[in-house]
Parts: sequence; C-alpha cells; structure tokens
Amino acid sequence: MTTPAPDISTSTNEATPNYCFTGSRRLTGANRYFNTTAVILTPLGPKAANDGALQAWQHNVEALAQALGWALSTTIIHRHATGVFLLFSAPADQLFTATEVNEWAWEEANSDLLNEDKSLVKLHQLTDAAAHFAVKAKAEARPDIQAIANAAAAHGLPCLVDDEALSIGAGSGSKTWPLTNLPAIADINFAQLHDIPTLLVTGSNGKTTTTRLLAAMLNRSGIVTGYCSTEGVIVNNEATQTGDLSGPAGARAVLRDARVGAAVLETARGGISRRGLSMQHAHCAVVTNVTADHFGEYGVDSLEDLAEVKLTVARALEGGNSLQSEPQRLHSTAKGTLVLNADDATLSDRATQILSAQRCHVALFALNHKHPQLLLLRKAGRSTCGAENGQLLLHHDGITTSLGAVNDMPLSMNGAAQYNIANIAAASLCAAVLQVAPADIAYVANHFGQNRADNPGRLSRWNIRGATVLLDYAHNPDGLAALLDVAIAISSVGLPGSANRLGILLGQAGNRDNDALKELAIVAAHAEPSMVIIKELPNLLRGREPNEVSQRLQADLIEAGVAPNNIVLEADEVAAAKRLVEWAQAGDVVVLPVHTMAAREEVVVWLDKRMN
Repeated sequence: MTTPAPDISTSTNEATPNYCFTGSRRLTGANRYFNTTAVILTPLGPKAANDGALQAWQHNVEALAQALGWALSTTIIHRHATGVFLLFSAPADQLFTATEVNEWAWEEANSDLLNEDKSLVKLHQLTDAAAHFAVKAKAEARPDIQAIANAAAAHGLPCLVDDEALSIGAGSGSKTWPLTNLPAIADINFAQLHDIPTLLVTGSNGKTTTTRLLAAMLNRSGIVTGYCSTEGVIVNNEATQTGDLSGPAGARAVLRDARVGAAVLETARGGISRRGLSMQHAHCAVVTNVTADHFGEYGVDSLEDLAEVKLTVARALEGGNSLQSEPQRLHSTAKGTLVLNADDATLSDRATQILSAQRCHVALFALNHKHPQLLLLRKAGRSTCGAENGQLLLHHDGITTSLGAVNDMPLSMNGAAQYNIANIAAASLCAAVLQVAPADIAYVANHFGQNRADNPGRLSRWNIRGATVLLDYAHNPDGLAALLDVAIAISSVGLPGSANRLGILLGQAGNRDNDALKELAIVAAHAEPSMVIIKELPNLLRGREPNEVSQRLQADLIEAGVAPNNIVLEADEVAAAKRLVEWAQAGDVVVLPVHTMAAREEVVVWLDKRMN
C-alpha cells in the first residue's frame, strides 16, 4: 500500500508533483463547514482540478471513515477561485489519524488515475489501509477525554480540550487538569463548577474596540471581566499576555482564568479558518461588519464567503446552554443572541441564508435608529440600537433608553468617527442582552476613550507643534477610508491661515493580493494627501519579496494621481512614522496606521514626549 503521510498536522509533499498537497489543517471546533471537528487538505498540481481524482478521493475517505467506525463523518469538496479543499468531519480525539487518512486518500486516488481526461478510477487496497489506520486511530483515541466531555455536557457545562489540558466550566467556575493526569468522573465535583457569560466579537473592522467597550461595560457593572484580542489577554484591566491572541489560545486563556466572571473573546477570521471555534457555546456574539480583505485565503474569494466565515460564531449560539452559575445579575436565554450590523447589506443577507444564524435570537444595530430593519425588529419585540436626533438610543425589553448625545461620546470624535458610533451601538446591545444596566452602558459610552489607555492603538490622538496626529490600526481599505474621513473632518476646521495639509503613513502585509494593494492606494490618493510615506514591513512579507509591496503601493499611488515628489519610501515602520510627524506643520493632520505592536509602543512613547 502507499505509505501514509507523517503524523503531523501540516504537511507538504513535493516528491511526486502529481500527488502533491499542502496545508493540511485540523479544525478543532465548530467551523465554516461543520459544527464538529474536521480536517482539511489542499491538493496542488493539475490533478487538483480533475473531477475523477476528486471523486476517487471522496470515495476513499468515505470508505475508510466507515471502516474506522466514523459513522457520522461527512465529506465536502469545496471548489473556490484558487483551488479546492478536500475536507471531512472526524472525531475530535482522532484528528491526526484523520489528517493522514485525508492525505493517503488523495495520493491513492491520484496513483490509480488512468489519465488526465478520464474520470474512471480503480480503487483498491482499502482493506489494508483501513487496518493500518485502525491501529493508529486506536492509539490516538482518548475515550477518557470523551467520557469527561460527555459528563460535562450532561451537567450543562462547557469542556475545553487542547493538546495539553482539559477544563470543565468557565472562568471562576472552571477547573483544569493536564491530559496526563485526568480525574475519574466520580472524582469531579460538578456542583462546584459553573459557566460564565461568554461573548464573541468578530468582523472585519472594529473588533478590538468593540471588545474593549464590552469589557468596560461588564467591569462597570461589577463583574470581573477577561478578554482576549489582537493585543493580548486582559483580566480585570491587567494584561496577562501580550500579542495577537484573537484565536483559540487566547479564548482558552480567558475561559480558564479563575478570576473571570464574564468573558469577551475577540474571534478573528484566521483563527476560525485555521482551527475553528475553541468553545462549544457562547451566550452572545456580534459581527461588526465585513469588508474586502484577505481574499484568496482559506477559500474566501468574496464578501459573501467572508460573511459566512464570520457568521461561524452563530454555531456557538445555536441552542446554547443556559448559564449554570452562582447567583448573579447576568444571565442568558437558552438560545444565544446574534448581534448584527443592519447597515452591512452583505452580512444581513448572508445571515438570512445560514441555518445556524436563523436559529439564534437576533439583535440589530445601525447608525440610524429608524433603519427599516430596526423598525421591523422592534415591532417583533427584539432589541436594537441606533442614533436619532443626535442621541444614541438603546431599545431592549420593550424600553427605549437614550445613552447620551453621540457627539459627546469621546470615541465618536465629535461625530466624525461614524464607525466608532457603530462599535458603541454593537457593544451596548451585547451588554444589554446580558442585562448590564442601561446606566452602566451609558456611563461607558460617555467616558470610554477620554484616555488613550482606554483603547490603545485605535484612533489615538496627539497635538504635536500644532499638528494633529492620529494613530490607528486601519489595516484594510475600508478601515483606512474611515480613518481618513475623520482626518479630513479635523482638517476642515484647521487653523486659519494654515495649509491644513494631510500626511499619510501607508503600508501593508504581503498576504494581500495586488488588487487589495491597489485599492489601498486608491483610498489614500482619494484623500489628496500632501505627503505619503510608504513603510516597509519586513516581518510581514508573507511570501512577497523585500520592497515588493512598497514599490507596488508607490506605483499604484502615482497611477491614482499622487505626485511622485509627494511619495517617500522608508525601510522601517517606526522611522517612517517619525519622519511623517517631523514633516508636519501647525494645522496639518497626520494619519499613522501602525500595524506592529512593537512599533506602535515605540511611536507612542516618542509622541508622548513631543506632545504640546
């Protein structure tokens, strides 16, 4: 028989071009395709487009899955713009074996292919393969883990498992054991364990700000809150870990912290696509928006695809457990609540087509409280949040409450930062669903953002020698456009007699395609900047050659109408930011999208020392 692939989760086989594959992934939680764990294989080469090879692969996988006792396994062939996925659901404790099955099935299908234009495939050796993989599956299987997970589910408790540990309950109601020393079920005191309110925050833009707002509202209500984001893990306003922890590792860190009474988990597209969700259920989730970004990765080729990935969070809400917790003010209904942006047509339309989203309670936010979808939802007795006559209005439990004047909310930048108004509305709805008092929600809405420490790296503002400096993440065209709208609004009320020029720091990671780079340049050019400094990001090349992204952005800016003399290339992100600030004069506005945390920290210290 063909020798199975090595026991690893990500493999690349280049020895036999006709059979080669890359990117084997283990989805260890609910994902775009399944509520269950699964494995994915991306085949390469001309045979990846051969229907006969794909049919043979599917037959091989299904035959092996049946032989191995994976009776509920489901296979999917997902064709997309740049290739195809071969994926199937498999038991959570046998995913390494399932990965090998997937790889063997693809190689064997190719080896039996008669020729490129015939779909007939001779299938053989399945009996030997099944015997081989049965030995590996038995060695990998952890019936003790499955038994504990089943017992936890029977008590209405979450159970988190990773490569090293298992935990039951969440936060202050959790207990964790190493996989090498699991307890007998009879020795687990389930009465001492409980769940905590758990919220998921996803979307293309605004995730971190919304996460921080929600954590602030929950903290204000008296609940010790932990959250994870692209910035790290924060518990009770103290950082316990730093770095991008918007995936499963960050979620587990929060949910296993014994101090945490409520969890807010930023849930990024990458983590969902690579590993799936880390938790079986949550009580509320928000999707802030979807914008064109990361196309071409993990089978995402359109806004509709991206919306579907983001809406994976609905799988954690579908029929979610009631909270099994000690008496407290926060609670959730049996079904979780999905909070959506009614202003995002693609997101709204896709949500109506996804069964897991349809099964949730839905709450909507929009910039206009009289948005047609919000009006319909309120008539149905559901919750909404939007602005009317300058006030942000929260409608929940049949009562409409003003959270205050939008222009007075620090994050709104006197109403110029429309996207932050949406973020406040989204966070307010989620907090209301968890019964945070409207007074506490309003307090945070009217005070959050007064200090840069509230929301570091997101629309932070300095006055340097009379020039306004805005520092933000703004990592895609829509994010940059929103940030530039704020900059232009500030520039329009600049100093009399000043040029009120605009300077932009521009750069991008190498995993965006050329069309995305061009769109970023067009957005920047549309703002008519007097200076653009393009930064090189050597740690984010992601397959590109050094200077390739910078030079493409430069050419795209010139094509979009920016004068060549107004463009400067700089090899370092920090040096680029400093150079642009030094260029600025009184009345100018400088926009600094800074994308790496180390660079941001250095730039912030430097700006603080120079602030007027």
